[in-house]
Amino acid sequence: MRWEGNRESDNVEDRREEGGFGGGGPVFGGRSIGIGTLVVALLGGWLFGVNPLTMLGLLGGGSEPPAQVRQVPAQRPPADDRMAKFVSTVLADTEDVWRELFHRGGGAYQEPRLVLFRGATRTACGTGQAAMGPFYCPADQKVYIDLGFYETLKRQLGAPGDFAQAYVIAHEVGHHVQNLLGISERMQQMRGRVSQDEYNAMSVRLELQADCLAGVWAHHAQNARQILEQGDVEEAMNAAARIGDDALQRAGGGAVVPESFTHGTSAQRQRWFSTGLQSGSLKACDTFGRRKL
Repeated sequence: MRWEGNRESDNVEDRREEGGFGGGGPVFGGRSIGIGTLVVALLGGWLFGVNPLTMLGLLGGGSEPPAQVRQVPAQRPPADDRMAKFVSTVLADTEDVWRELFHRGGGAYQEPRLVLFRGATRTACGTGQAAMGPFYCPADQKVYIDLGFYETLKRQLGAPGDFAQAYVIAHEVGHHVQNLLGISERMQQMRGRVSQDEYNAMSVRLELQADCLAGVWAHHAQNARQILEQGDVEEAMNAAARIGDDALQRAGGGAVVPESFTHGTSAQRQRWFSTGLQSGSLKACDTFGRRKL
C-alpha cells in the first residue's frame, strides 16, 4: 500500500502512556462485564474491526446511560512512531474520501477521532479493552484501537499486510458513516422489538455494510491517489476469509451455527468488501435491501 508521504490526520489522540486501569472487569453503563463474557463477545464476533460493544448490547440503545468520560487534553502521537503515522495517514485518507462523497450528496462529513490506547481506556460507551479488538463508539464518535491488535491480526489470524491493517480502520470508519446516516440508530431502535435471532441477522447486515463502505473508501482512494500495490486486495480478501463467523466458529472447535452469526460468513465478508471496491457506490452497499447476502 502506498501511504508514506501522504497527509496525516489531526484527529488522532494518543492515550498509550496512560496505560490500562484496573478494578476488575470493565464497566459498561454501570454493569460489570466479566472476562468470560468478553471472551464470548470476542469469539462470537469477528476479531477484525470487531464492534464488541454492539454485541454486548451496550451502544446507545441500552437501558442504562453511557459512562461519563473524563475530558483530558488530547495527546498527539510521537512524530517518529511509524505505526501511529500509518494509522494517522489512513484515517486522513478516509476523511478525504468521505468528505467528498458527503459533499456530493449535499451533506457535510463530521470527522471521527481515532484513539490509540494500551490495555484499557474509558469511552462514552463504557470501558474498552484491548482484548476486544478495534471498535467504534457512536456516543463519542471515536474509533478505538490498541495497535497490538495488528500483531494478533498477523500472527494469530494469519492476515498480514498493511492494506489488511488499513481495512481495519476503514471498517470502523464505515460504522461512523452509518452513525452519521442514522442507520445505527435505527438498528438500535429494533433492539427488544425482535427476537435475538432476528437481531443477529440485522447485525450481520450492519457489519457487511461496513465492509462494503470500507471497499467504497478503497475505490475512491485508489482513483484519487493510486494507493494500491500488487497484492493489496488479496491481503484484504485473505483477512475477510479468516474472520467470517463460520471460520471463527470452526477455528474455535465448535459447530457452525448460522443463527448465532453477527458479522457474516467469510464469503459474505469478501463479497461485500469487493462490492464496495468495484462500485465505489453507497447505493451498492444497501445490505438491508437485499434478500440474498
